[in-house]
Amino acid sequence: MAPPERVAPPTPVFTAAAVVASCAGFVLIGALQALYGPSIPSLRDEFGLSPSEAGLGLSAHFVGGVAGVLLFDRRYGRTSNRRILGASYLLMAAGAAGFALAPDWSVALVAAFVAGLGFGGIDYGLNQLFSIGFGHRSTAMLNILNAHFGIGAILGPTLIGVVGSEHYPALFLAFALANLPLLLCLRGVRNHTPHPTDDTGAHADTRPGPGARTPAGAALRSVLAVFVTLYVLHVGVEAGVGGWEPTHLETVGYGAGAAATATSVYWLMMTVGRFLVAPIALRFSAQTVITVSCAGMTACLLLARVPDLAPYAYAGVGLFIAPIFPTGLPWLNRAAPRARRAGAVVIAASMLGGVAAGPALGKAIEWSGVRAVPLILAAVSATCLAATLWLTRATRARRESA
Repeated sequence: MAPPERVAPPTPVFTAAAVVASCAGFVLIGALQALYGPSIPSLRDEFGLSPSEAGLGLSAHFVGGVAGVLLFDRRYGRTSNRRILGASYLLMAAGAAGFALAPDWSVALVAAFVAGLGFGGIDYGLNQLFSIGFGHRSTAMLNILNAHFGIGAILGPTLIGVVGSEHYPALFLAFALANLPLLLCLRGVRNHTPHPTDDTGAHADTRPGPGARTPAGAALRSVLAVFVTLYVLHVGVEAGVGGWEPTHLETVGYGAGAAATATSVYWLMMTVGRFLVAPIALRFSAQTVITVSCAGMTACLLLARVPDLAPYAYAGVGLFIAPIFPTGLPWLNRAAPRARRAGAVVIAASMLGGVAAGPALGKAIEWSGVRAVPLILAAVSATCLAATLWLTRATRARRESA
């Protein structure tokens, strides 16, 4: 296995305190996203909503998230990093507080959208800065950062279970207030971001951009398109397992409690996997890590067809899928440093992949039945593996031809 490409270490972007605060910020965005679902029973009672209407809260949050990624990407490089992150934390705090105190459902949806704007800005801003701010350690640091998102995603529903869904406003308010101390730690974030280098070691301004009408520009557009495909599909697998694992396990003979526990273990393994891969990413290239991850999750999904192995296989999917999102971003930045918006595009695409996964998988399952869930997801996972192998060859050829 080839060692990861070493590049000259950039100027430090974060102090140690700012790194800790950033991880705390990811705990908050993970918890906030995960609070909507468990709050649905009380939202329906309070506002007189149907199940589909209550589900619009999370949808508004995701729409705001995509808008936040694209909006703050337009300001990236023009506005200081501290202002971008500060505005994101304030928007998320205001939106969460507004959702908690909303007098009617229309106001709550607007507040969820505002919270999503801040969510998207934090998600994009910190992922982008971590992907270029730590030199060859960026992949490891990104995995640690995104592992804290998983901690928040586990924490949010746990707190709802402890205090009861009827007290969801107090939790939304608490998480809104928890954003404010993080503003004080933004002094530890460098305002000006170092320029990334590509796989050849060249600075971004020496390479043709993706819009250039040259063979290199066309090749770069292809690389970006396949990266987007990888991100959309792997998030589809992630959301598909999380959404359909309980139904599949119950269909093959497990009780509702056992199925719910197995699904919780799946999400837990995603968090554990990101912590575990951090030291591995210091020794092996992003290409190797993602290739092994895609192959592993495909194999686990195929094993999930065996009822006795299914809960353990789904846990394995969580472990293998964990590194893909954070590990791909530094690889993308090296492969396409001129494509300044590439990071925003793939992060926004990953959010859209999560939104689209539900109806797309639902339609496929209508045709084939619930027992086919592992095979459907394995086919999507195999496509991720094919995309990774193509990207490995394409970026290697580009590096060798430079």
